[in-house]
Amino acid sequence: MFKQHMLSRLVWSGAVVLGALTFAAQPALAGECPVDKIKPNAHQMVDYKPVGVTDVTLGAIDLGKQPAHIEGRELRFRKLTIEPGGIVPWHSHDDRPALIFVQQGEIVEYASNCVDPIVHKAGDIRPEVSGTSHWWKNLGKETVILYVGDVRRDPNDHHM
Repeated sequence: MFKQHMLSRLVWSGAVVLGALTFAAQPALAGECPVDKIKPNAHQMVDYKPVGVTDVTLGAIDLGKQPAHIEGRELRFRKLTIEPGGIVPWHSHDDRPALIFVQQGEIVEYASNCVDPIVHKAGDIRPEVSGTSHWWKNLGKETVILYVGDVRRDPNDHHM
């Protein structure tokens, strides 16, 4: 019994150490700008047009008609498909917070406040809030699929 107990402790201890090493080997903030790379105006606005991007609104809710009564705001949910070489042009989130979920593929973000490009992989969620201005490019060979939930003020604003 003592031998079995010691073996069990050894196995669990090894699993804990292995788990800690695996966690430590991962980037601290996958899909985000590393703290030492954050810098205001790291990238300036670029005038790229959308290339190879399909943007489909899957649903929307007028938040002024909901119990929260957020007049002049719409909560929408979209699917963006970005082909290899595709570009999501420069845009700002100063007045349009969003959550981006990378469902498929890998895409690179060029953010105004990050010196290095930020790589987003399938499974990543990227919060986009005031102070975020950026553009994205699919540098891979696989089509990227993003699901986007955002709150916009102007329903006629079709910026990505």
